[in-house]
Amino acid sequence: MAVTDEAIEKIKGMIVSGALGPGDRLPKESELAAELGLSRNSLREAVRALSLIRILDVRQGDGTYVTSLDPQLLLEALSFVVDFHRDDTVLEFLAVRRILEPAATAMAALRIEESRLDALSAQLDALGDAPSVEELVACDLEFHRGIVQSSGNSVLCSLLDGLSGPTTRARVWRGLTQEDAVSRTLHEHRAIVAALRDRDAEAARSWATVHVASVEQWLRSTL
Repeated sequence: MAVTDEAIEKIKGMIVSGALGPGDRLPKESELAAELGLSRNSLREAVRALSLIRILDVRQGDGTYVTSLDPQLLLEALSFVVDFHRDDTVLEFLAVRRILEPAATAMAALRIEESRLDALSAQLDALGDAPSVEELVACDLEFHRGIVQSSGNSVLCSLLDGLSGPTTRARVWRGLTQEDAVSRTLHEHRAIVAALRDRDAEAARSWATVHVASVEQWLRSTL
């Protein structure tokens, strides 16, 4: 394992230093192993590990390439890790979301386009007053993703996407066990849209905080 770690660090060093950039093809295995002073075995293991976390892209019959290193691509691994959470850590993920999402919503208030706001309102209107829990959760994911994308920060968007696994489950549980969860969620969504239309960053931040905190508070009382 130590040898593989060394190989990973050496490849990482080449990327960080700029010797290899996004989209670049790695030298042939034998050449790269000799250049880095590694065995071909340890190099192969390092490449396999780095491909799993989307740093490298192994193309059969073509070679190994550095990926685009786009934040959204690199943070895909976060959602994979998050899926292995224990029930008692859901609150910790929600706490992180409570920190990040209101900030992203406040940023969006200054940048979001009217066409996006119209789409969000239409999405809520299409749900009606009594959607199923499944419909509400699907809408909730798209609703918040649309707002966070308007923040203009791709890293923030990717982080919040990665955190959606356990928080989605929490929303489902809430919808199944709390009678007013659906109407409360719809009310909070409409309040967020209204604040965004007013370009009121602090109101948007406050309503987003209330929205996430209400799920967190409910879940804390049930665990």
